[in-house]
Amino acid sequence: MACCVLQITGLIFGGVGMVGTLAATVMPQWRVSAHIDSNIVVFETTWEGLWMDCISQLGIRLQCKFYDSILALPQPLEAFRALMCVAVVLSIISFLMAIVGVKYTHRTKDDLQGISIFILAAGIAFLLTGILVLIPVSWTGGSIIRDFYDPKVPTPLKRELGAALYVGWVSAGLLIIAGAMYCSF
Repeated sequence: MACCVLQITGLIFGGVGMVGTLAATVMPQWRVSAHIDSNIVVFETTWEGLWMDCISQLGIRLQCKFYDSILALPQPLEAFRALMCVAVVLSIISFLMAIVGVKYTHRTKDDLQGISIFILAAGIAFLLTGILVLIPVSWTGGSIIRDFYDPKVPTPLKRELGAALYVGWVSAGLLIIAGAMYCSF
């Protein structure tokens, strides 16, 4: 019975991690403009994501623009895009493998060895997905913090951590926990 509860819990964590990975990939709030001046009135907020930049004016009007050229992007951004896309696909595959493994664990008691290998593969895929999400999210967070405290970076170019990074960290944690649960079977 405890095995079933852990499998269902791992499936829920993996599903939420999968949705969070997809959300973090498409959200434009990876880097958010930092307002450090003594000026209280802020008219524009800038968001920078993997796929587009957005400008919010007075919280009323939002304008987003996709990046013009894939070849003109910085190399880290290209790598982060690739890692997040691979993570999205791998999270969907691992979630589907976990569904099949959990479903057939409850139905068949004959071939437990084959089912446990299937669940182990889902666990390893969840762990790998969590690591793939953790790399670009943590790297971006580290570069934002480094640039924020660097006195050589001009104040208008300083950014803060965006909501997509927090979603990415939570998703990576949930995926790693789900993978650990499935690998423990």
